[in-house]
Amino acid sequence: MKTIYTILFLGLSITLVSAQMTPEERLEKSPRHHEWKDVKYGDRVVRTFVVYPEVSEAAPAIIVIHENRGLNDWARGFADQVAEAGYIAVAPDLLWGAGVEGAGTASFESSDDARNAIYELDPDQVTADLNAVADYAKEIAAANGKVAVIGFCWGGSQSFRFATNTDQIEAAFVCYGTAPKEAEDLSRIDVPVYGFYGGNDNRVNATIPDTEAAMDKLGKVYEPVVYDGAGHGFFRAGESADASEDNKEARDAGWERLNALLAKID
Repeated sequence: MKTIYTILFLGLSITLVSAQMTPEERLEKSPRHHEWKDVKYGDRVVRTFVVYPEVSEAAPAIIVIHENRGLNDWARGFADQVAEAGYIAVAPDLLWGAGVEGAGTASFESSDDARNAIYELDPDQVTADLNAVADYAKEIAAANGKVAVIGFCWGGSQSFRFATNTDQIEAAFVCYGTAPKEAEDLSRIDVPVYGFYGGNDNRVNATIPDTEAAMDKLGKVYEPVVYDGAGHGFFRAGESADASEDNKEARDAGWERLNALLAKID
């Protein structure tokens, strides 16, 4: 397991100035094209937020899996940052259908209500939703057919889990999420898994050594990095006006690493 002391890079693709905008400001001021897409399969619909980069060539699509708070403004703002970096961001609301009158995240009265609903979701439905979204992402006219997945917190665990249930992705990025426990599940992973973890998050980090050992035994690529001093949720927390220096630095270093890794799937 790699542990690093983070520093502020001058060459960040996502600038510190833009990161300091609130999610609402970012979404309001973004020059990029945003749209909502109803991804349908069988009798189910998954409402999905899509952001297009301002590029001249076909780009990979990155599926963004939200935290246990649902597809809120921060998650959509992160999708906009992915597009700012040059990729098509595809962010499904995995709570769609579980909210008030069959709606999704925005229909819940509070983030606590959304969080409670997240943990009532059928894991098989989540997998089916993500497979349908991946199918959609591969067929976007402006995309190049390559798809990766990134998730945060609950979504980080879902990103790891999705890698065990699909052959449609090029890589999985797991931000402070845990791995499936069974070696049989991990054995189905055919892509590299890159982990991003806060040093002050031992609830999650205590699982990393066993995951490393299991993935190594199976001959799978798993590269976790722990950002010293950062807490759980540092990609989100590091953008807030009152963010700690450790969370800010982890967020910036995490973005630098993420951009370098995404470039490998272009």
